[in-house]
Amino acid sequence: MRIVALILLVIPGIIATWGVKLIRDAVFNDIYPYFFHWAIQSLIGILLFISGLAFIGGFILHRDRKRNLAKGRFKRRNRS
Repeated sequence: MRIVALILLVIPGIIATWGVKLIRDAVFNDIYPYFFHWAIQSLIGILLFISGLAFIGGFILHRDRKRNLAKGRFKRRNRS
């Protein structure tokens, strides 16, 4: 079960890392041929980075809520 959790965190980590690489390459004017402009490349890089980071953060928050380790405003509210 732990290997599944590790894979679930590694794949979004790779996606976020690739997003940072796209942003860095756009800044240094190293444009990939399938992107037409540096702005498109940097926008896709930002989206990939934010989505990977959000998935990892959501995974950690879900795990902490399940183990009752979340503090204050991150605790789950009763919806009754």
